[in-house]
Amino acid sequence: MTEVYCNQLDEMHTHLQNMWPALVNRRDPILLHDNARPHVARMTLQKLTDLGHETLPHVPYSADLSPMNYHFFKHLDNFLSNKTFRKKEEVESAYMDFLASKCKAVQGSYFD
Repeated sequence: MTEVYCNQLDEMHTHLQNMWPALVNRRDPILLHDNARPHVARMTLQKLTDLGHETLPHVPYSADLSPMNYHFFKHLDNFLSNKTFRKKEEVESAYMDFLASKCKAVQGSYFD
């Protein structure tokens, strides 16, 4: 399983290099995945190091926000700070503006 996962990481990295080089070429792109054995195996950790990816720690069965949610809401909070809304439509529009500024579609997947 670990070898299969490492091959998938190679494929993902190659696709991202071709489709979105800026994402892969930035300093330490961040990958969020759970703590399944293939994801934390020594071979996988070495592959991630070789590819220059950083992993976002994910606590299993956490009742708190997942790291991905924390990352998302932290940026949303910064984006909305010092803004005042009078209508629901203004809030919805600001949220859509935030998504457009942070998320880029790549074959159905979204990246920050």
